[in-house]
Amino acid sequence: MSIERCRVVLVRPQYAGNLGSAARAMANFGLRDLVLVDPTANKQSMDAAMMATHGLDILQAARVVGTLAEALADCAFVLSTSGEIGGLKRKGYWGPPDEKLPALLDVLPVAPAAIVFGPEPHGLTVDEITLCHGMMFVPTAIGHESLNLAQAVAVVLYELRKLWLACAGLAPVPEVPATFESQERMFRHLTEALTAQRFLWDFRAGGIFHVLRTVIARGRPTQKEIKVFHGLATQLLYIAKTYGVPHPTDVPKTSDIEEPTGE
Repeated sequence: MSIERCRVVLVRPQYAGNLGSAARAMANFGLRDLVLVDPTANKQSMDAAMMATHGLDILQAARVVGTLAEALADCAFVLSTSGEIGGLKRKGYWGPPDEKLPALLDVLPVAPAAIVFGPEPHGLTVDEITLCHGMMFVPTAIGHESLNLAQAVAVVLYELRKLWLACAGLAPVPEVPATFESQERMFRHLTEALTAQRFLWDFRAGGIFHVLRTVIARGRPTQKEIKVFHGLATQLLYIAKTYGVPHPTDVPKTSDIEEPTGE
């Protein structure tokens, strides 16, 4: 199992010094693959180079992409990071690094995985967190939840390397999980089908589908399992198109149906 398969993704980083410091932390803990999503900070700046001691080659090789989806397209498992743990879309989805990272390590023998860090002022958006398969937070003191970006990278990668050293070479090789990109295609197909079936239809649709998405993603579906979900979606769309599905507001309530009189 190579820890180098783990990618570090920095979303919209604003301070060049943090780019260099993150690259240095990656070198410290044995990671090489750094991707910057729509950065404001310039990886070529002197501030970045000065902070990248022993990690300058990682900084210089960092890829710059426009979207988070592009950064994660070939990854089979993705963990986001956040200091905020409240809200419906985070509940039941988060945990400290020692709880969430083993699932990522399970994937590394067969496919790339990624850890995503948000921009310095406010971190990742809820939508960006939802795209990932789980969320980590560092258990800091109450009232001081926000870490410097490079500090957060160092803490999480330390936990990753510690777990990796403890289990390297011992875990059985699992079946290759589906990539992020193929999972996203499946989720779009399934959303379309469930909408056509009127399962998703009102203001609760987003929250309901988030629950389904989280349950599916938690199982780290393989490419074969993704095909099963595509088959389900295709069949649901066929039924909706062939036979039609009444809108929920058009279905009579139980109280509106006359009871038989027995006459």
